[in-house]
Amino acid sequence: MDKVVATKEAIALIEQLQDEYGRVLFVHSEGCCDGTSPVCMTVDDFYLGSQDEKLGEVSGAPYYMHKSNFSYWQHLQIVIDVSDGMGNSFSLESIKNKSFVIRANEFTDATNN
Repeated sequence: MDKVVATKEAIALIEQLQDEYGRVLFVHSEGCCDGTSPVCMTVDDFYLGSQDEKLGEVSGAPYYMHKSNFSYWQHLQIVIDVSDGMGNSFSLESIKNKSFVIRANEFTDATNN
């Protein structure tokens, strides 16, 4: 089981954004209000810090999370989904009036084998 996956709708939007804007990445936000909103940025427009760790990749787009958040998510699989309407205005999909959201499934060592 992969740590990060996406729905068909999210994959289609990721691929559309990559076709239009080039390589993208996801950063798991750690703010008080958007703590479960993945932020999608072009690779050239975002600086990763030394505490950001890559958890996985979806359609060629790497997914990063700050180490301080990992303990909250270590037993959950991250499922990137998409909804209509603008959520995080800093995220690339907002220009399409879409919003990436996170859903979760249980993720354990037993299910990973």
